[in-house]
Amino acid sequence: MTEVRPEDVSRKIRDLYERGVAAYERENLDYAIEVLNTCLEFEPRLLAARKYLRAAEIRKHRHNAKNRVFHLVQTLAGLPQFLLGNLKLSRQPREALKTAESLMRRDPFNLLFIRLLGRAAEAADLPEAALQTLEVAREYYPHDGQLLDWMGRLYMQTGQARKARECYERLVQLRPTDPAALKKLKDATALDTMQKGGWDQATSYRDVIRDEKEAVRLEKESKAVKTERDIQDLIAALREDLKRTPDDVNRHRRLAELLVQAERYEEALEVLGRCQQLAGGRDPEIDQMFTNVKLKIFDRDIRRLREAGDAAAAEAKEKEKQEFVLRAAREKVERYPHDLQYRYELGVLLYERGLLTEAIQQFQQAQRHPQRRLKSLYYLALCFKAKKQYDIAMEQLEKAAAEIPSMDALKKDILYEMGTIAEAMGDREKAARCFKEIYAVDISYKDVAEKVEKIYGQ
Repeated sequence: MTEVRPEDVSRKIRDLYERGVAAYERENLDYAIEVLNTCLEFEPRLLAARKYLRAAEIRKHRHNAKNRVFHLVQTLAGLPQFLLGNLKLSRQPREALKTAESLMRRDPFNLLFIRLLGRAAEAADLPEAALQTLEVAREYYPHDGQLLDWMGRLYMQTGQARKARECYERLVQLRPTDPAALKKLKDATALDTMQKGGWDQATSYRDVIRDEKEAVRLEKESKAVKTERDIQDLIAALREDLKRTPDDVNRHRRLAELLVQAERYEEALEVLGRCQQLAGGRDPEIDQMFTNVKLKIFDRDIRRLREAGDAAAAEAKEKEKQEFVLRAAREKVERYPHDLQYRYELGVLLYERGLLTEAIQQFQQAQRHPQRRLKSLYYLALCFKAKKQYDIAMEQLEKAAAEIPSMDALKKDILYEMGTIAEAMGDREKAARCFKEIYAVDISYKDVAEKVEKIYGQ
């Protein structure tokens, strides 16, 4: 079933879509979800509407992304609908899709509901809709091999060989001894090569291998553990390929990865520079690779200086490295101002260096990131505490604590800081409550046992 665009649907459906998008942008999430759901009931092929719908659901429930109790409660509450959706899969796939969307409104991070939606979308001949949801799920479940395998198959089915190859490469990293995963990676690699080279008449990966040397190279590339000789051979082969296809970003990227494995860091930087040129300077993954290689060079140079007994030069190089790390973090935020993960990382670096006001600015924005919200609130509190603005610090901690139902490591950190700030504010009763709450579940946490025993001693 072919995807339709907003400009290709009827006026009535387009009005619904535009109202839903406008509501999402105004943060009126419940209304956005309702309108976009209605839009998809009329036109399930309108993937743009499903994209905004999923974004609205995730934004609404972002605090529950890692809340296992919430997922369990929603699974139990949605079980009758889930079973009904499964029954409809074979004969009424569109109805099953509606049921799955209803469950996603409850909990867009629930793997059970995500898998039902993916199966229903496939059954309704909407593999792109299945991929759209699985791509979001992968962000929250990056080590789920079943999701990666499923996505790889759908990418192959929809002719997106490069993305399929990326999924299978990650799958092979997770399952290095799985022959089926290795075979899928070979086929995806071959199809990717076919698409790039225009070899449309080929029917399998064997058809695009022009000689035995190419076959050997493909075998080496798919090996989970490569010998030093394998790496050097692959580097030479890729350099030959790039003479024929000098503008292939993916081959440049792969060459850079192999050069890093071979510890030929300066050459890797040159290749990554070419990657950045080809990508127009707007590829965050290449930027991160560039930063990582620079850090490896710093570490290598520092190690050599220490081995040579030049402690002063090693210390100077270490300082240079730290300056580079902060500069690179600032540049990422400038280049990708809407990426909240980069703002969070910059905030941590600024806090560690005592640049509190700048750190606060970054954490105040980073708290909108669903996976970094709680840590951002925690660091905000640490910044305000360092500035002796204890009441504002306490507000951040209380907000964060309220969103964590179970006593995990972060909640213990938060309660401990609440206790120390309450002590600084002279509120001994509140401090005692915070320390006792930790003491009740983890007597060995920091010096909480000593603090609680002192309270009882008084």
